[in-house]
Amino acid sequence: MSSEIQVRLLDIGDLDLILASDAFDHPARPDQTRAFFAAEGNAIVGAVADGALIGFASGTIHLHPDKPRAFFVNEVGVNEGWRKRSIGKRLVTMLNDWARAQGCDGIWLATEVDNEPARALYRSLAARETAGVVVYDWDDALEP
Repeated sequence: MSSEIQVRLLDIGDLDLILASDAFDHPARPDQTRAFFAAEGNAIVGAVADGALIGFASGTIHLHPDKPRAFFVNEVGVNEGWRKRSIGKRLVTMLNDWARAQGCDGIWLATEVDNEPARALYRSLAARETAGVVVYDWDDALEP
């Protein structure tokens, strides 16, 4: 594996890179990827090594009539063979910097209680962990 890892904001010109990547939970879909880039307020930062996308962090700006702009980090992923090299830290830092540049006051995300690697990453970035939050959903889109 190459030690040169480029971390950068991705755009629609990176469609083939995204579609070829196995950094996501499931294969990236061309229609969803195009829609992601077409929608205002979405961002994805990628880690590229040896011509492949080996990690990413994505998020979305949330707007509400009575609150300042906020940013939700959708997902962070780094291929297993590339972990423990501070790639996740670089990805989240760049994504958060992008969100701040867009005027977002709050940045937040959720992860599973037993996802210790993710929780350690967010703590290393001085994120505040909120206890006692319950998450509800109505969608089975994440079901296999």
